[in-house]
Amino acid sequence: MAEQLIETRKWAPQHLGRVAVLGLGKSGRAVASYLAPLVGTRVEELVVYGGPSSPAVGELASSLERRGIRVLFDTEEVEGPYDCCIASPGISEFSPFCQSAQRASAEVISEVEFAWRESDRTSRWVAITGTNGKTTTTALTAHLLQTAGLAASAVGNIGDVCINAVRNGTTDVYVVETSSFQLASTKRFAPNVAVILTLTPDHITWHKSFENYADAKFKILANLGSVPGSVAILNATDGEICARLRAMRAAATPPAFPIIALGTSEGLAGDMRRACGAKDAAFVRDETFMLAHGSEETALAPLSALRLKGEHNQMNALAAAVAAFQLGATPERIAAGLQTFAPLEHRIEEAGSFGGISFYNDSKATNVDSTLVALSAFLPTRPIVLLGGRDKFTDLAPLVETALRTVKGVVCYGEAGERFYEAFAPISDEIIVLRGEHMADSFDIALSIAESGDVVLLSPACASFDEFSCFEERGDAFKRLVAEHAQRSRP
Repeated sequence: MAEQLIETRKWAPQHLGRVAVLGLGKSGRAVASYLAPLVGTRVEELVVYGGPSSPAVGELASSLERRGIRVLFDTEEVEGPYDCCIASPGISEFSPFCQSAQRASAEVISEVEFAWRESDRTSRWVAITGTNGKTTTTALTAHLLQTAGLAASAVGNIGDVCINAVRNGTTDVYVVETSSFQLASTKRFAPNVAVILTLTPDHITWHKSFENYADAKFKILANLGSVPGSVAILNATDGEICARLRAMRAAATPPAFPIIALGTSEGLAGDMRRACGAKDAAFVRDETFMLAHGSEETALAPLSALRLKGEHNQMNALAAAVAAFQLGATPERIAAGLQTFAPLEHRIEEAGSFGGISFYNDSKATNVDSTLVALSAFLPTRPIVLLGGRDKFTDLAPLVETALRTVKGVVCYGEAGERFYEAFAPISDEIIVLRGEHMADSFDIALSIAESGDVVLLSPACASFDEFSCFEERGDAFKRLVAEHAQRSRP
């Protein structure tokens, strides 16, 4: 028998049945809070698997239990049967725990999927993913849509949890930053606009292979053809994305939705119409963001309107501008939005200056690929960059090669410091290569070689967990160092 759906929502069964929530992190708590009032009506039974017990979740668990909801801690298996399990993104789909949930449930889905299903049928969704750039692009897209007068919200990994925004009911356009973790557990999720920015190896421990990781990212396109007027926006300057784009176009059954390629393998100035006969393309021409459909071309905004540094942010801005235009923003509003959008915290963020030296906080650069784009953002100025933290043991050869062309010096520190220092040692005759212990003394070392006109950049290419609890704490510490030294330098 066909499921009875709530007509005013995307795909929400009137009867959810027995539901399990896996995890009591940020998304798990939000889902449990959303479902709790539905127990006895749409929900037959709600069980929350809270992971390891701790005082931090004890009060929440007690609150849920008082409402008749079972909360289980320190369990290694999910025992059903359940009609649906909603999994937190920290739980790998390949873990024994998640696999037990798959056996015990009719389906295992992510919080993003659940929120989309429960959202108003008339709402529109922009889903943005990629190894790097998705937070900036998500925030910028929401900003452009808001500037255009739309009730848009940045949700997901940025801003509010999706299901909270759905419950609040004040959003017409959800601009959601989607991770590979969340996308891996989607089934019906069908945004109106899907954006894939970059695709390089990351989170391999969670996904078990790069192929699985890439497949999870591309699940963002799986149901696009079911949405009238939907569109995919893909960064064709990225080799991995471009290869998958070629495979999609060469398939026996081509995609049932238009694909707007951003640039080509030649760069952001490349026009995919000329490169391979595509109907749709977006690119930069004559210092202008352009969108083309067949022979029709639209100038979206001048490049000069963009306040963000770096060529990578030109790509992010072009993706955001195209997405906003597809949802009704005019070129005039897009240009106005670009002019009023400031860099996000910890992403090549201006951190102050003193003594003629400028400081930038790029603490969010927790992998080599992120740092690579930051190193070229300041040319012709060659920054002094602080590298280090908890090592991810990725190949450092591309970092060394790029640094040779773009930086004045590197200071290597933290747990990864020695490996980074050894990697840079062969080019120490051509750029300055120094070793610190912690970020604070590395900051002082960078100051000792900096001169008026220089840039000191924190772009670590590593996780923060050897010294800090998160990249935000690391970035805040760097900004405090700048402020303290600026105070001391005043007469």
